Amino acid sequence: MKLNWDIRTRVLIVALVPTIVLGLLLTTLLTFSRLNDLEEALSQRGQATARQLASAAEYGLFSGNRDVLQRLAASALESADIYGVAIYDRDSNLMAVAGLQVHSTATAGLPSKADVMAISSQMLRIVEPVRHAPSLDEDPYTLTGETLNQYQPLGEVVVLISRETLDTRKRNQIVTAMLMLVLVLAGSIGLAVLMSRSVSTPIQRIAAAMSDIGSGDLATRVPIEGRGSLRQLAEGVNEMAAHLSVARGNMEQRIAAATLQLRERTEEAERANLAKSRFLAAASHDLRQPMHALGLFIADLSRKEHTEDTRMLIERIAASAEAMENLLDSLLDISKLDAGVVNSNPRSFALGPLFERIGADYGHAAKERGLRLRVRPTKLWIHSDPMLFERILINLVGNALRYTLRGAIMLTARRRGDHVLVEVRDSGIGIAPENQASIFVEFVQLENPARDRSKGLGLGLAIVRRLADLLYHPITLRSEPGRGSVFGVVAPIAPAEASQEPVLLHEQNFIGRIVAMVDDDALAQESLAGLLRAWGCFVVASDSLPDLLAALEELEVEPEIMVSDFRLPGEHTGLDIIAEMRNRFGADLPALLLSGDTGPDTLRLATAQRVPLLHKPVRPAKLRAALAHLLQHAAERSV
Repeated sequence: MKLNWDIRTRVLIVALVPTIVLGLLLTTLLTFSRLNDLEEALSQRGQATARQLASAAEYGLFSGNRDVLQRLAASALESADIYGVAIYDRDSNLMAVAGLQVHSTATAGLPSKADVMAISSQMLRIVEPVRHAPSLDEDPYTLTGETLNQYQPLGEVVVLISRETLDTRKRNQIVTAMLMLVLVLAGSIGLAVLMSRSVSTPIQRIAAAMSDIGSGDLATRVPIEGRGSLRQLAEGVNEMAAHLSVARGNMEQRIAAATLQLRERTEEAERANLAKSRFLAAASHDLRQPMHALGLFIADLSRKEHTEDTRMLIERIAASAEAMENLLDSLLDISKLDAGVVNSNPRSFALGPLFERIGADYGHAAKERGLRLRVRPTKLWIHSDPMLFERILINLVGNALRYTLRGAIMLTARRRGDHVLVEVRDSGIGIAPENQASIFVEFVQLENPARDRSKGLGLGLAIVRRLADLLYHPITLRSEPGRGSVFGVVAPIAPAEASQEPVLLHEQNFIGRIVAMVDDDALAQESLAGLLRAWGCFVVASDSLPDLLAALEELEVEPEIMVSDFRLPGEHTGLDIIAEMRNRFGADLPALLLSGDTGPDTLRLATAQRVPLLHKPVRPAKLRAALAHLLQHAAERSV
């Protein structure tokens, strides 16, 4: 187990542990030494008393005088710690006793030696023999060379010393030692705490300063205190903070300068982008007007009788106009997606009718290129926006047609758990792995370096990616150069609903329908009026609202449907004209807005006033379908 101790705790441990161990060892050694000294001093004092008594008891033992011995024994009790004294002769007969409160059946009522031994078992017992002391005239040596001291002793003196005082002194010594140990430890702890503070406090301040510096407070400084390494460390931290503060100041100045430069460049780019957008909007509007008129003129022209050569020429002109319209529609789709005005309305719908419609629309184009378009029937349903999902598949099929030289294209759908994988497979040129990410970028065409307009602008897959992102449908791609590509769209599966007959618009009979039209462009007005008249409509056309109202009043007719261009001379727009016409001829007057302006504001305004908007150039079939829808809706309201 790893102990996460701070530096102060570690300093305290380092300072206290050796001190405590050393204090315990020294106190134990000194205490035991003192106790041994007390024991030895008491023993030496007892031995000195016993020797004195032995020397004084020689005469009494030699003469057998018990009274002298008794007085001698009693006099020894005056010494401190002497509990009792016993004097024995050479036959171990007790001659005198003092201080021993013992009664025995021995001679003269005195305790025996065994009794004295029993009493002295808990005391310090000192035995000293009583020997004959030679006189000054006596030769201490015998004829045999032996000293008189080697003669048999006259007896012995037994001194009993009480241990009570000794035990008391030992206890006092131990208590004193413990108190001294406590005092030493207390002093050591205090000194250790002081030392730890002197070491840990500067380090903690340095650590706190480093934390503040790490948090961005470069004004933090560490107080300079102490000497040696801690002082050098504090000075180093302060110097580092000062350098960092200077470096940050320089960096902030550089960032501010770079930010200012970036802001200027961004504003310049935004101005350029705004100017580009305005230019493209104006150019698009100006280009769409003649394209719109051209398409309507071609449609009107194709209805007339012509020779075979003239009809072939008209078809080629129509094909060129259609290619131009497709390019403009792609640009329009991208601009709508960029503006964020495309909203999804997901619902459950069947894939079968959509597949059939795509097969019918693109089967002829595939056949003209020598290809086969195979559409595998399916009964699966998905949850998505039908119009946007159809546009994704149309772009994928159109892309496959452009880049497939021979073979076939297949449209299929398979279930994958809770989702449906819709795939468009082709046997075309394929895409290298390193180029598979870039093909979804605007205006990227890998196999069109000459910018052949028949292959589009490179916007088809970019539109697919943006629509898929809008619908939250993942796009899959498997491709190998020379072996074709497989594009897939993953959509949530939906339960199949009860089949309903599709609601079909009744084929509208435009003969006799009164159409009011406002357009300030003479070609656009003439071409649209000519096409409507070719369909059998009675057209009242003008370039302004007052002239239109005057013409209607002169002819004494009321319009059944209103068609207006959005951008008109003056302050009023086509929406203003439609609003005024509805005020005069009823709020339910069907109205259609045409515009060459592809900006998002026009679409928002038209949507807010519930007026359908068609962007120029308008294909005749699309225009006819829109008018038929408006007339049918008006007829349903009137019922």
